[in-house]
Amino acid sequence: MLTRHVARLGTRALLRGTRTFTDTNATTREAWLFVDSVFPIRLGIWDIRYYVGILREESLLDNLETRLSAVNTHGFKVLSLEPYPKDGGVFVHFSYAAHETEEHAMDAIESDVKDEIDRHGGMPSWLGLSRGSVWLVKGRPWREDMNRYPSTLVKVAFEGPDIREETLYHLYRPYGRIYNITPPTPVPSGMLRFSQIAFQRVRSATVARNVTHGFHLPKEGSVTRLLTTYERPLQAHAIRDWITGHPRIFLPILFFLLGTLTYTIFDPIRTLFVEGKMLNRFDFREYDIYKWLRRQALDRLVLRQEDLDDGGPDQDVWQERRAAEVALRSYLADLPGTVALVHGPQGSGKWRMVSTVIRDTGRKALVIDYAELNKAPSDSRLVAALAQQTGYRPIFTFLNSLNNLIDIATMGVIGQKAGLSSSLQDQLKQILEVVGTALRRVSRRLQNEVKQRIEAERQAETRRECEIRMREAIREGIWHDPRLDAVAGIGVISELGVGDEPLNGLVISSSESKDAGALESEERRRAAEGELARKERSMKETRTIESLPVVVIKNYAARGRTNRQELQEVLSQWAATLIENQVAHVVVISENRENAKLLARALPSKPLNFIALSDADVQSALSFVKKRLRDAVVTFELTPEQTACVERLGGRASDLESLIHKVHSGQSIEDAVEDIISRAVSELRKNAFGEDTDEAKMLPWSREQVWTVLKRLSQKPELPYYQTLVDFPFKGDETPLRAMENAELISIVILNGRPSTIRPGRPVLKYVFQQLVHDPVFQATQDLALNQILISSAETTVKSCESELNTLQEMAIRESWTQRLWGIGRGSAERTRYLARKMYAAQQKIQTLEKQNAELRRVLDKQV
Repeated sequence: MLTRHVARLGTRALLRGTRTFTDTNATTREAWLFVDSVFPIRLGIWDIRYYVGILREESLLDNLETRLSAVNTHGFKVLSLEPYPKDGGVFVHFSYAAHETEEHAMDAIESDVKDEIDRHGGMPSWLGLSRGSVWLVKGRPWREDMNRYPSTLVKVAFEGPDIREETLYHLYRPYGRIYNITPPTPVPSGMLRFSQIAFQRVRSATVARNVTHGFHLPKEGSVTRLLTTYERPLQAHAIRDWITGHPRIFLPILFFLLGTLTYTIFDPIRTLFVEGKMLNRFDFREYDIYKWLRRQALDRLVLRQEDLDDGGPDQDVWQERRAAEVALRSYLADLPGTVALVHGPQGSGKWRMVSTVIRDTGRKALVIDYAELNKAPSDSRLVAALAQQTGYRPIFTFLNSLNNLIDIATMGVIGQKAGLSSSLQDQLKQILEVVGTALRRVSRRLQNEVKQRIEAERQAETRRECEIRMREAIREGIWHDPRLDAVAGIGVISELGVGDEPLNGLVISSSESKDAGALESEERRRAAEGELARKERSMKETRTIESLPVVVIKNYAARGRTNRQELQEVLSQWAATLIENQVAHVVVISENRENAKLLARALPSKPLNFIALSDADVQSALSFVKKRLRDAVVTFELTPEQTACVERLGGRASDLESLIHKVHSGQSIEDAVEDIISRAVSELRKNAFGEDTDEAKMLPWSREQVWTVLKRLSQKPELPYYQTLVDFPFKGDETPLRAMENAELISIVILNGRPSTIRPGRPVLKYVFQQLVHDPVFQATQDLALNQILISSAETTVKSCESELNTLQEMAIRESWTQRLWGIGRGSAERTRYLARKMYAAQQKIQTLEKQNAELRRVLDKQV
């Protein structure tokens, strides 16, 4: 509403806002004055001062009219006042009597008007400050309402011959300081040449534009008409044109500013988010109000989840885990000097043990799951997964692709990459660097909380000691409260009103202070204070260690879509940095001790703290199952048959947990064990042999190789590693065996730093292998395939022997009787006998395998 009203006022001021006071006659002449600074100069459409000046227009014009009416020089008479609020001034149309030359009359009028206005305190202004002045208009007023707002740059176009810079300077210098004049430049045909005059102040530019517009300036017999307009200090698209014209300068500056913005704004925010994740600030379940509501509502209606969850293997019956837990607690109770590597087969309870220890000790932990990171299909998804696990946000993963495009574009523009894109390792290091900063802040925050807690405990202990000493003094009759003096009116204390001191100490009467009991009490007090100080130092050291956060890297070096070596290197280096700076304890969980090579390389001078978890022995496994069954109110005792069934599962925690869940569901122990083995057989058949030929070709081993190993392990508890390696079908290739180990089909035992024996990947797999081998159809199928390969190999041997024997026979035919006499062909004869024996053995092997194949085919014919 106000805007429409002001707009109507402005329109009236331009179109019909002229104040006309009297008519002119033929004996007078007319001219114009321009009064500046009456209104605020409007610098843009956003300038609200313009509307303030419009609202005060009537009063300002009245004051200006009053001051101009006092001038009578040469019959000066105001004809009209035409406000021009956009340029902050008012055009004064006046008449005068031309008794003298026009130039002298105009100068005299201008001078007298200025003097008269100075006598009245200056020109009226919208702010009440008299800063304006009066200027004689040399051209013709041009009051326009276009969006051409005043600026310090005035464009002077020449309608006629060009004007020299010196002439322009003398013409425009009285209106204000000029700091630059640009000479005329060539222009397209039909356009006027022009110069640009840059004033120091906008007010000077408004005066110059309104006073000289339309001025006819004589020059060497001709006349040039000056046309003035405002020019923007920056031309349209000037910035864009400069950027496109100077990419070598602009792009490095832009990238520097973007990097500065990231480090100064986003990194502190990301650090705050990581710190909040560590301290559970964003987990509503950690707030007291939620816990209270849960206790009062949900927990009374349903059984709590922690009552249903299994607590894991009990320490009283799981002897193998007790030593590992003690070693982990010992590691966390000392300053971080190295990385703790918890290793053991899958399902041995590594993560459950680590999480239990961290929960019991109350430590703040940051968990990074390497297996989930390794499953990421692309680098951007990997970075996003790491950021999500660490609480690193905000993150802009799409910018990496955009940065690559920018690098390609800059390569074509400036001939080199902008360097804005970063590699995967750089992105991971950037995230982990911010996480490390957050861990330091968390550690400092927890240490400050520990210091405050220790100080509060010390003060409480001091108060308790003071109370004890006060009671003893009261019983002995030597205690005196100095505050009673202010109440009883003893001396100066009563007059001054002092004596209300806190009871931080005891005031004992002087007559009793030197007693032996008092001295003994003082000695006990000093001894107690010394003991308390020692306890405080010890407690401070212990709690400082306990305030350090714990970084847990789960499933380290686990298999995924691809083996990301750079991810392992970055995590290893980061873990080493945390340990060297004593920022946090680092616990790495891995299935194999061999995965610690990168960690050991990152910490060359500090040996790793290896904490091993293995499968439990038979007695521990039985004790664990019995205890868990008793907890589930299953009171029957295990029969010898049931004990034998449990022993078939071995000591793998995951298999024992599965057994207990099945028994809870109502199955018998025998059925549960058979179900576990049957499921393992199905999984083994799929994972080890593939569902079809195409899937089998994608496995890192052949069916013959895995069948050979499984068949031998079904007959023996372990196999010699190197004997298996050199025999058929491996022939010295370790890759299939390592792949089987990663797939948990087998486990390779390390002895003296080298592979020693091959065992089943899980204890139960021994019986799984036996059941799979005893399947007549499957055994016949796999043996037929293996025999065909052996027959092909033997036939190849026979053919090569036959070929070489033919060659030897031809050599023997060419030998003379003298060569036979002297035994020159004895070597060829020995070679012939060797090849004959070798060919005979291969032929015997072929015949034996063919007989086996015939038997196997009869087995397949009998099976449905």
